[in-house]
Amino acid sequence: MNTHVTVAARTAVLDEAHIGHIHGAFGTIHHGDHGPRESWKHRLQTLLAILGPGLIVMVGDNDAGAFGTYTQAGQNYGTTLLWTLLLLAPVLYANQEMVLRLGAVTGVGHARLILERFGKFWGAFSIIDLFLLNALTIVTEFISIALALDYLGVSKGLGVALSAVLIMAAAGTGNFRRFERFSMVLVFGSLLLVPLFIAIHPPAAQIAHDFVTPQLPQGAKLSEVMLLIIGIVGTTIAPWQLFFQQSYVIDKRITPRFMDYEKADLWIGIAMVIIGAVAMMAVAAATFDSKPEFGAFTDAGAVASGIGKYAG
Repeated sequence: MNTHVTVAARTAVLDEAHIGHIHGAFGTIHHGDHGPRESWKHRLQTLLAILGPGLIVMVGDNDAGAFGTYTQAGQNYGTTLLWTLLLLAPVLYANQEMVLRLGAVTGVGHARLILERFGKFWGAFSIIDLFLLNALTIVTEFISIALALDYLGVSKGLGVALSAVLIMAAAGTGNFRRFERFSMVLVFGSLLLVPLFIAIHPPAAQIAHDFVTPQLPQGAKLSEVMLLIIGIVGTTIAPWQLFFQQSYVIDKRITPRFMDYEKADLWIGIAMVIIGAVAMMAVAAATFDSKPEFGAFTDAGAVASGIGKYAG
């Protein structure tokens, strides 16, 4: 007698917690809403409800490390390295569009897909690598919080502790919409770089030229410039973004049906991150042009002090 044993394959599946209404910071899409988006108003409402994963993951990368890297490029070399940001835009889109599709179609996170496709070794490697890089990133974030508080004359110890409590509270309440709205406040807060850019009014023609013209700073050490370019790439494209956006798409219950809206969300985020990066580099370049501090970057706190000293 032949005995047939069927073993069910262990595959990634969407669990019940990730099926239901889409509750975004700026709107809701009901689970049973399958109607076509025909009017511009309805499309805009849908986009506002979907808005979040791409925007937050991109603008979130203009973090403390980015402030230090971009302002160092501006203070030491002017706007000659702006072109690196333009080259990074398609790379950002390719990376993040991939994970939003993976999340929307499979309904599971990036690490789990690595585990199931490539095995335990690479699954564990990706998680350990992510943990170590995120730990180092958190250190740089709080160093910069301390620098900012010191500039504002606030107690570093108390301010850092309160900042940590606020961040953990925002992420640990269990309310997705509340977390997204808190994140959006930070996202739009980053736009304060725009009035700063306008107040310092760096030369627009020079910025436009350097943004589209690949070049290296004249007279600078090639090794130092290349290290800074690597730093710009590293601070703009980071591993955590892949894991974060794929999980975010799942947690927000975004399905393949809303793929076009999520791609628009991603492009909006890319535009905002590049605007912020250009503003940081250009502001530092204009502030320290022909000043003794030009070419002598120390940290983001000194950049802030320099802006206050020369630009008010």
